[in-house]
Amino acid sequence: MSLYADHLFPRLLDLLSRALEPDRAAVIGRARGRVLELGFGTGANLPHYGAGVTEVVGIEPGTGMTHRTRQRIAQLQAAGRPVPDFDLHQGSAEALPFRDQSFDTVVAFLVLCTIPDAATALHEARRVLRPGGRLLFFEHVRAPEPQLARWQDRIDPVWTRIACGCHLNRDTRALIDGSGFSFHDLEAAHHPRMGPKLSNFVIQGQAVAG
Repeated sequence: MSLYADHLFPRLLDLLSRALEPDRAAVIGRARGRVLELGFGTGANLPHYGAGVTEVVGIEPGTGMTHRTRQRIAQLQAAGRPVPDFDLHQGSAEALPFRDQSFDTVVAFLVLCTIPDAATALHEARRVLRPGGRLLFFEHVRAPEPQLARWQDRIDPVWTRIACGCHLNRDTRALIDGSGFSFHDLEAAHHPRMGPKLSNFVIQGQAVAG
């Protein structure tokens, strides 16, 4: 167990992501039916699931993150906030322990930057989605500006250590496109609430499983 990864980093992540609440509401509000959330983290998306969601299943490899999730659920319930039916699994997004075509929506919110093999995780997401199911995503990615991207490449080894596996320079758009999904809508731009320009080029939208 790592004090930083299991205790300090989850708290820091919660603090830094407070500015993204409007983005969470916009992305997570699109979820429908039975939902799988990759890299559930500290459960920050839970309050944003709407009435069209029947169940949320989360998968998360970190024990520190799951502990924070349990605390968040208890806080929401104590405050009388609605919490969807929820089932949390500790495990890997690269080997999902779920049946083929068993979900209507898969959510990836700032997680594909961190999963060691994001391409395999996306193929797994495609496998468990029903035909026509949606991948909802909000991800910071490799910058389109060549000079900025070169700086991302230089800094990424240090960034990855500090940010518990997060990569600055992943071309996540290409990974989604190559995993059997078709983009339904896609926005790509520098996002001021994501911090400095080095880390704030974001893609967000929906992709459909064929």
